[in-house]
Amino acid sequence: MEEEKCCCCHHKTKERSEKEYKDLIHRLNRIEGQIRGIKGMVEKDAYCPDILIQVAAANAALNSFNKVLLANHIRTCVAEDIRAGKDEVIDELVTTLQKLMK
Repeated sequence: MEEEKCCCCHHKTKERSEKEYKDLIHRLNRIEGQIRGIKGMVEKDAYCPDILIQVAAANAALNSFNKVLLANHIRTCVAEDIRAGKDEVIDELVTTLQKLMK
């Protein structure tokens, strides 16, 4: 397997394993389907509480996606940068967490 590039470098990209990539894309495809379903419910004048429940489910799916992506980021990019003495990655992580918790 090719060595992963840190996502915290100048170009801000990350090479993901095929398994990680497929998992993230699968999650996003499901979320995209949920959003299309919600749009269809609005177009068909569905009852507001029914739509709200589906929106809550889509929000939960997005939160789950964020948890998986954040855990992967900490295990790879953050850990690698800390090992390499790049402590600035900690400030970047703190800023990211603050944005996620708004």
